[in-house]
Amino acid sequence: MSEPKSPIINCHTHVFTGDHVPPWLAKTFLPWPFYRLLPLSGVVKLLRWWYNNPGRVPYTNQYKKFERWLYRVRMVLARSFVLSLLKNLLGIFLTINVFFFAYDWLSSLIKPASSAVETGILSQVRQWLESFEVVITVSSAFVKILFFLLLMIFFKSGRNLIFFVLKRFWKFLGLLPGKQTMALLKRYLLIGRFSRYEGQAKIFEKLQRQYPPGSGFVVLPMDMEYMDAGAPAHELQSQMDELAAIKRKNPKTFFPFVFADPRRIKADRRYFDYTVGENGEIIPADDCLIKKWLEDQHFSGIKIYPALGYYPFDEALLALWKYAADKGFPILTHCIRGTIFYRGRKKKEWDEHPVFKQSTKADTDRDGDEQDNEEPDDEQFDQLLLPERKNIDFQVIFTHPLNYLCLLDETLLRKLVGRSTDERIKKAFGYTDARTPMKHNLHHLKLCFGHFGGDDEWERFMERDRDNYSSQLFKAPSRGVEFLYNDNSPQKKRRPGKPEQIWKFVDWYTIICSLMLQHPNVYADISYILYKPGILPLLKLTLQNPGLREKVLYGSDFYVVRNHKSDKEMLANIMAGLSEEEFDLIARGNPKKFLDPKTYPSTSQSMNT
Repeated sequence: MSEPKSPIINCHTHVFTGDHVPPWLAKTFLPWPFYRLLPLSGVVKLLRWWYNNPGRVPYTNQYKKFERWLYRVRMVLARSFVLSLLKNLLGIFLTINVFFFAYDWLSSLIKPASSAVETGILSQVRQWLESFEVVITVSSAFVKILFFLLLMIFFKSGRNLIFFVLKRFWKFLGLLPGKQTMALLKRYLLIGRFSRYEGQAKIFEKLQRQYPPGSGFVVLPMDMEYMDAGAPAHELQSQMDELAAIKRKNPKTFFPFVFADPRRIKADRRYFDYTVGENGEIIPADDCLIKKWLEDQHFSGIKIYPALGYYPFDEALLALWKYAADKGFPILTHCIRGTIFYRGRKKKEWDEHPVFKQSTKADTDRDGDEQDNEEPDDEQFDQLLLPERKNIDFQVIFTHPLNYLCLLDETLLRKLVGRSTDERIKKAFGYTDARTPMKHNLHHLKLCFGHFGGDDEWERFMERDRDNYSSQLFKAPSRGVEFLYNDNSPQKKRRPGKPEQIWKFVDWYTIICSLMLQHPNVYADISYILYKPGILPLLKLTLQNPGLREKVLYGSDFYVVRNHKSDKEMLANIMAGLSEEEFDLIARGNPKKFLDPKTYPSTSQSMNT
């Protein structure tokens, strides 16, 4: 008999409630003051009322009796030709009249964009229908609303027809709501669906029931207080206390992470206060909250979400990363373009990247073809311009996976440490000067890219058949892209302008894979993108690379991904699409190593690659 397998571990899930989300998520999607008409807190309260009151009606005896009566009425209509014909005629009558109600109302606000010929034909058709009293004159707003409700409830096909025809006359209706707004509305409704459960434990139960008994779950909190979208109803500490309580009841299957936001660290001394030992070790203060959760209450790692408005190499995070790396605590970062991002104005200091530079003269083309130039001096470079202006676009400057090179590469990290005004940070890393390698670095940082960059970046990689950078995963499968040096130079000539080309033109899949190949503790999970069957071929190809196959983690992004598929469906699909060995690797073996702080020896000695 074969030995029993290790349990499945889902490395990316959420159980936060609507109380942990700020009210003004519609900000930047809708102009002021309209976004204040759609507060998430109001949606949550409404849906909680609905689920706890009208939502319970279908389970009552009275409703079951009504349902039986309604079925009989519908079957009488369906089985009677005359009654069925009358119903269809009523539907046509309501559809025509509601259309003209809507047409008149829109015309009073905005002139139709359609041609004079089309509007003239519509006017003639209307006059002809009025002569037969098919279109009637209604002055009462109540009657118009009644007509509208009857059509929406009993004749949904008429609703679709009305919208289709009205778009001929007002082109902007085809843009309302747009793709981005629809994504936001779906997120509202998704959070609302789970908002009926005021505690995170109930949501966790819904997740557990979709997996085999004994399965484990990495649960990631969210701290959205600083995204400039209003204050959540509940503070972060209450969210973390709930997770700690669930952990006590499920010590072997519940793996909560701590959330880290540099702005909270700066605002609340207790969140992460520390001293530095003689050998550079980070010693958290006795009342340090992160220490309490990680060491005393046995949380499993740290979650960050840079799209909320900060770089992952923010000065306030550097000591935390040193502490996490030395202790073996994993870091999981959001790495995909999404609908949750910073809602305030773009700050001036975000106009240029604080580390990467761009060349004032081209030394490479956008396909990544190397030029054998002499190493340029600093006068040939400016800071990398970040021209994105809209919030949905400039979230990329924080989320971009190349930012993590600033932590993993000692030379770039040295620049950040050298700029620090906090002498504790310089002591922690053993900083001497700008030219001397530091005694300690973050080469051993255990890091996971949540969502593996996004399914759009996977598609981008597959489409680029002429790109020299993405081809490095095939030409140099053990290294991928060299980020700071010429690929074909035996002297490894340094090229400070190369990150500019990679930042602008290289797909995130290639960047993440290259970081995974070059650094022993870098992982990526397939959460959220898992719902798309199209990722499977590239996933199987990824697992054929010996340097990547042990770095890919199974994750679903419950319950955020529920707009697309349930967890149990995605689990069944991935088990069917991968071999048993491949599935066991990403869902059992790799997650276990990722969560184990003893997987790799902790060493922060300088390791230049």
